[in-house]
Amino acid sequence: MNKHEQLQELEREMECDESLPLRGSNLVFGEGSPDKSIVFIGEAPGVHENEQRRPFVGRGGHLLNTVLEEFGWQRSDIYITNIVKRRPPQNRDPLPEELEAYKPYLAKQLDIINPRIVVPLGRFAMNYFLPTAKISRDQGKVFHLHNRLIAPVFHPAAALRSTSVLDLFKKSLYNLPRILEQSEHILREAPQIDSNTSLEDLPHQSNLF
Repeated sequence: MNKHEQLQELEREMECDESLPLRGSNLVFGEGSPDKSIVFIGEAPGVHENEQRRPFVGRGGHLLNTVLEEFGWQRSDIYITNIVKRRPPQNRDPLPEELEAYKPYLAKQLDIINPRIVVPLGRFAMNYFLPTAKISRDQGKVFHLHNRLIAPVFHPAAALRSTSVLDLFKKSLYNLPRILEQSEHILREAPQIDSNTSLEDLPHQSNLF
């Protein structure tokens, strides 16, 4: 099976998994090209995503699309999904047990797509890969983890609430084409970390591209 077929099979598996929480909401599996080298990951669908069964279609998604287009990318150039794939009630943050329930499916998605770069949007997605990271400190940086580059960015919803966060959000996204272009070099030269590495004193790896 190709990547598209494997993802379709995984989506069917999720639809049938009655152990997953939040089954009163629609499954928002993910979309885009699994054949590209970059995956964006958010925390959970919102009300618009639940209605349309597509990730990032509300105001935050519109902002993300706009910034991508500013440097020549389209949504079709990436794959985008969330950790939790059903909407929590009242758009609350996902609970720890909800995150844990959906994490294995995200891991399977990433195994199928095998991206070179993962862009976690916001702290929940970032902490899936980097539990010791802080979004205010570590967004905009690049980390070499399990032979992938992890490039955390503020969540677009946070960028909509603050002009200073918006500026950092845009700056971090504008760096992505350069990171992608230099990804083989960065993967070769940057020291690997693991999920338990303390990031506070880790050198900024952006000087490698």
